[in-house]
Amino acid sequence: MTPPYFHDGSVATLPEAVRVMGRVQLGRTLNDEQIGRIVAFLQSLTGSLPESFANAPVLPAAPFAPSKKP
Repeated sequence: MTPPYFHDGSVATLPEAVRVMGRVQLGRTLNDEQIGRIVAFLQSLTGSLPESFANAPVLPAAPFAPSKKP
């Protein structure tokens, strides 16, 4: 739902991400029809993103303070 894809943002579209993952994870070269069907399936799983989706999480305070050198 939120391109670019992969941890490094190297793929701009969902069909291309499916093509890459087919090759990397399955060892298969997917044709355009297969990619289209997988993309349609993936898009059927999505709903509305929560408002807080892109917000940074609130982390707890550090349990200790770093020591100061004299």
